Amino acid sequence: MPVYRLSKKEISFPDPVLAEENGLLAVGGDLSTERLLLAYLYGIFPWYEPGDEILWWCPKERFLIFPGEIHVSRSMKKYMNKHDSKICLNRDFRDTMHRCRMKREQEEGTWITDEMEEAYYRMNQNGWAVSVEAFVDGELAGGLYGVSIGKCFFGESMFSERENGSKVALIALAKILEENGYLFIDCQFHTEHLESMGGRYVPWEEYNQMLEEGTNRSEW
Repeated sequence: MPVYRLSKKEISFPDPVLAEENGLLAVGGDLSTERLLLAYLYGIFPWYEPGDEILWWCPKERFLIFPGEIHVSRSMKKYMNKHDSKICLNRDFRDTMHRCRMKREQEEGTWITDEMEEAYYRMNQNGWAVSVEAFVDGELAGGLYGVSIGKCFFGESMFSERENGSKVALIALAKILEENGYLFIDCQFHTEHLESMGGRYVPWEEYNQMLEEGTNRSEW
């Protein structure tokens, strides 16, 4: 199948079912808030290397964590009982996203460019992007950020400054989302870490139906 080239003048995407086997759907466009919102409504997200054109992805199978299914291991329960933790939302979105970027640059390379930092900060200022910060024993231990639309949360990246920091943030987020009736956390791609936290693959048809219901997409 062809990879579609997006225009900066028109905010639209091809049908997600036209994505390549690896999930690549389109190239180009921009990272305006309007385009990003449209993308997430249809399960599409940007992911590309610094210096490359914007690549838009929509994997046919989606790796999700259902808030009520978050897995907390026995050792993690002991850790959380032993330490005092405090969770903040949007305490410092810029700092949280930048820490995610720095950690990835040190470990494996990053897709979080200057352009993406600015784009998601704009999303945060407009109420769409959210950061979670976890403090353990009074110190910043870890955090994550993502996009929240309706009853769907789209996770983007996490960081840890100390052992288990990102796990504390993710567990707290799942509890908050469950209490507020969210359907899922979209992890986009599989990692062993997320699988250990309860993540699992969901077929496209099931994911798309939940996305439709959770975002009230037809009302946009």
